[in-house]
Amino acid sequence: MPPDLWERSFLLWGSLLWLSIGSSGDAPPTPQPKCTDFQNANLLKGTNLKVQFLLFAPSDPSCGQLVEDSSDIQKTGFNATLGTKLIIHGFRALGTKPSWIDTFIRALLRATNVNVIAVDWVYGSSGVYFSAVENVVKLSLEISRFLSKLLVLGVSESSIHIIGVSLGAHVGGVVGHFYKGQLGRITGLDPAGPEYTRASLEERLDAGDALFVEAIHTDTDNLGIRIPVGHVDYFVNGGQDQPGCPMFFHAGYSYLICDHMRAVYLYISALENSCQLMAFPCASYKAFLAGHCLDCFNPFLLSCPRIGLIEQGGVKIEPLPKEVRVYLLTSSRAPYCVHHSLVEFYLQESRKKDTSIEVTFLSSNVTSSIKITIPKQQLQGKGIIAHPNPRCQINQVKFKFQVPSRVWRKDRTTIVGTFCTAPLPVNDSKETVCFPEPVTLQASVPVFHDLDIACL
Repeated sequence: MPPDLWERSFLLWGSLLWLSIGSSGDAPPTPQPKCTDFQNANLLKGTNLKVQFLLFAPSDPSCGQLVEDSSDIQKTGFNATLGTKLIIHGFRALGTKPSWIDTFIRALLRATNVNVIAVDWVYGSSGVYFSAVENVVKLSLEISRFLSKLLVLGVSESSIHIIGVSLGAHVGGVVGHFYKGQLGRITGLDPAGPEYTRASLEERLDAGDALFVEAIHTDTDNLGIRIPVGHVDYFVNGGQDQPGCPMFFHAGYSYLICDHMRAVYLYISALENSCQLMAFPCASYKAFLAGHCLDCFNPFLLSCPRIGLIEQGGVKIEPLPKEVRVYLLTSSRAPYCVHHSLVEFYLQESRKKDTSIEVTFLSSNVTSSIKITIPKQQLQGKGIIAHPNPRCQINQVKFKFQVPSRVWRKDRTTIVGTFCTAPLPVNDSKETVCFPEPVTLQASVPVFHDLDIACL
């Protein structure tokens, strides 16, 4: 190369280098971390665990950084002073990445400043369910070894929160058992039922596995466990048959999985929305709907538990009671939260037969109904109605006195009574609103009354 051409090339190369670095002398940009995604298994690859621990940071919630040893953890920017949340998925029949995991991670990182670690055990959870169950203890040991590395870095046991889905909830329970119940929190999202309903406490999630254990039950009649397994157990809509889910088998896969996965989407919604998913302790779902459990005095001293990240679910008493069943109603789609209200009807005169009254709240284009029954020779009937909008947005209440249909003659029976309603939890009688005038109802004839409650 001629000297002048070589010199011009050198000058050009130097100019480009100067432009890339910047005239201020800034260093070259830091290399971006290598992102790792969940594995995909198939039935031919067996059920070896092949566990991956993927760390996600708020700066890039879509980039999972593979961490295998202590040096990896430190290089990724893991912050030992923050809380750490581990997400453990459940059985993956087809060996695929959970469809909800990315949304869940983003919601967690937006909701709170923490380290989020997703446990990828797709290989060990695929194929036959009973093979995945056999891998639970082995996986729990691997997670325990991983947590021991975090503890060496200065992470406290009480700052660790395990969120386990289905079979992953019992994995979290076994890990918590290994740590003698000193981990901070375990959240079970519809803990798996098959093989676990009669399992020992050492084999499944229970209240002794962490300082605070909660479970959200949405499919107790199929894939979820029927028994309480935490300090607080949320039985959403009674724990089965979630609104908006298919009711018949012809819906296929959605019929099988919709109720079970509703716990996951409820939790994501609680992270993303400010409206409260509050629940109320009661002896049974039937008793709750009948209006027999209106506050959280027993056993929570009025601190009603709420789904989400709030400390101890909002329960503020010590020591925590165990295996408390709490109930709540939801709507059929996100954000799922509703406003629970007590409705009561007081007859002026008792009757010699049961009295059934359908009560409907109307606001805009939304309606919610409940049937309350006043037993014969009694004056009061009550129940719980759930409405998507707060009471102050309810425009009207519709009443319908229901009687058996008679072909040969029309029933013209009339009843008169007083109607009252109050928001749950009913801790203050001042929030109870009663119609100033008696309500007169004729059999099978709908009657509308305005409801005027000021918004606070």
